[in-house]
This record gives sequence, C-alpha cells and structure tokens, in this order.
Amino acid sequence: MSEPQSIPNPPRRRAISKRALETRLNILDAAERLFAERGFDGASVRDIASAAGAQIASISFHHGGKEALFERVVERRASQLSQMRLDALAAVKTGGAEPALEAVLAAFLRPYLEKAASDPQWLAYARLVAMVSADARWHEISERCFDPTAGAFIAEIARLFPDADQTAIAVAFVFSVAAMLSLSTSKWRIEALSAASGNPADMNRLSDDLVRFCEAGMRAAINR
Repeated sequence: MSEPQSIPNPPRRRAISKRALETRLNILDAAERLFAERGFDGASVRDIASAAGAQIASISFHHGGKEALFERVVERRASQLSQMRLDALAAVKTGGAEPALEAVLAAFLRPYLEKAASDPQWLAYARLVAMVSADARWHEISERCFDPTAGAFIAEIARLFPDADQTAIAVAFVFSVAAMLSLSTSKWRIEALSAASGNPADMNRLSDDLVRFCEAGMRAAINR
C-alpha cells in the first residue's frame, strides 16, 4: 500500500515592510492634497509621485491606476468618519429619551469639523468630498462611501418627524452637508468678510452656528 502523499504547504506571503507601508501612506497623503488642489484631471500621477517622494511605478504597485488611487483616497477616511458619526448618534440616543434635532445634526456635522480643524489632510478631504458629490462620474463612490451613513441620519430625522415629507428632509440634509463643506474650506472667507470686527473666526463657535443654521433650515423645510 502506497504512502499517502502530503499536500505541500502554500507559499507564505511576505509581510509588507515598514518602508512599503510608509510609501503607500505617503502616496495617499500626497494624492489627497493634489486632488484637492487641482481636481482629478489636473493632478498628474507624476506630480503625485514627486510630492510623495516615490517612483511613478510605486503608485501602480500600491494603488493601481489614477482612478483607483482616487477611489482609495476617498475611501480611506470615509469608514473612519462614518464610524465617528454613528458613535456620536448612538451617544445622543442613550438613556431612552428622543434626541433633539440639533443633537442629531451635531452628531453628523461635528466629527468632521473637529478633524478638519486640527489636521490639514482632513481639510483637504473636504474638497474631495465636495468634488465627489458634485461630479456624477463619482456617484458610485458616493453611494458606497457616504450614502449608508447619510441614510441612517435621514432615517433618524424622519423618525423624529413622522409626518414630514421625505424629499424635504433629504433636500435639507444635502444642504446641511454643503454648508459643512463650505465652512470647512471657506473659513478664510468668513474672516475676510468680517474683517471689520478684528476678531479671528473661532471654529468652535462657527460649528455651533452651523448646527443652529442647519437645524433652522431643516425645520423650515419640514414645516414648509
């Protein structure tokens, strides 16, 4: 009787080196900045590689082509941001009491504003989100990365106002997102228009103003 033949072990995959991980991260950061500054069409792979201190071939090796790189840049912060927002929403719903509309909107708006206020890369990300939201060719990225969380918040608002028109809620929610992105990228404009006051625009106060503004707009849309 012949001996059973042993099945060879599959070859081990080599772990990604620390240097390779740093290169991958540098490429994502550089792409995020340049896509935000120049748009998808204006940012070349060569310029991204140069800004990242990497070879052009490294971009294809780590991230595929330019479009795949753009998608990865958008995706990498989307999951983190979604989790922060959902955690904030869960926090305002603890205790069993119905959350106020202001608290629900704050749970969505504040996590991003806090990140953008302390990290230039997150500030650049706002421009990317605005770009993806405004260009129909990226609708699949929006649907995959942003719509599930947006849908959870819209559903929560609809639960607070069961008789409200769903389209009115969705429209007001999109307006609120646009206002958030505008505040993130145009704080300098607010300071320029209010230069006579001599006071720099405080981001915490502006965040409070934004939440109140969006709440009032949401109520106006619901009660239209």
